[in-house]
Amino acid sequence: MSAPEIPQHLHLLSSDAAGWDGLHLIYELEPADEMPEINLHQHFIVICQDNVRVGWLLNGRWQYIDYTAGDMMIFPANQLLPRAQVESEVGLIELFLEPETLARAVREYIDVDKIELVPHLQLRDPLIQQMGMALKTELEIGKADSKLYADSMSTALSAHLLRRYASHKPQNQNCNNGLPKYKLNAAIDYINAHLDQNLTLDKIAASVYLSSHYFASLFKQSTGMTPYQYVTKCRIEKAKQLLRKHDLPLVEICQQVGFQNQSHFTRVFRQHTATTPKAYRDGI
Repeated sequence: MSAPEIPQHLHLLSSDAAGWDGLHLIYELEPADEMPEINLHQHFIVICQDNVRVGWLLNGRWQYIDYTAGDMMIFPANQLLPRAQVESEVGLIELFLEPETLARAVREYIDVDKIELVPHLQLRDPLIQQMGMALKTELEIGKADSKLYADSMSTALSAHLLRRYASHKPQNQNCNNGLPKYKLNAAIDYINAHLDQNLTLDKIAASVYLSSHYFASLFKQSTGMTPYQYVTKCRIEKAKQLLRKHDLPLVEICQQVGFQNQSHFTRVFRQHTATTPKAYRDGI
């Protein structure tokens, strides 16, 4: 008797090729199937895109849960994910958060060894759902240019998980004063000097010797913008300057301001200026 065929998991989207660090995304169609128990090394968040019934083998007995679109599950790293039965095909956004990414978000606040996420088989969290959808959309549109956005979102996601789902919740330090002026200037200088490169939140924070989460909190206090928003603003302003030089082709300007494809450059430029790069140049 031949072995039964294993249903194929259709990955419609993956962050693997985009070079994301610390946070990874898969958007897949999960087939009706039985999944074995597994031990993942990342914190695992699953966001249902459709209604589905799933059975979980808990303490030797099957427990069935009816999920609706937007419901999610949280499985902490290095804890056993139970054996499961998925009764119908379902679209899933799956987020894999590295433990070190979560730890970096709280090093200034508490003892990292005392952090432990609490597993949840079913919950609704509109903020995590919004983050998952935003990451999926940015990956679809921005491809490799989505890396800085993913870095920023991983920091926000880490902070939210620790506030809502950690066994020991961190107490926020007072960040009302923002970054010291010399650190703010150093961070801005670093950003402007590397606009043509793949800027990440970790790299910017490291340039002023702070963790990503702590830096992002202080930077927003100082500027009113997240690092991602500020970098995008700087890229658009530099693009405007370069567009005034009519001898530079648009594809070269796109590269000099850190966008890896012209369509993404055009989309972001239009969002910030209500016009395209070509129309902006023609109107000068």
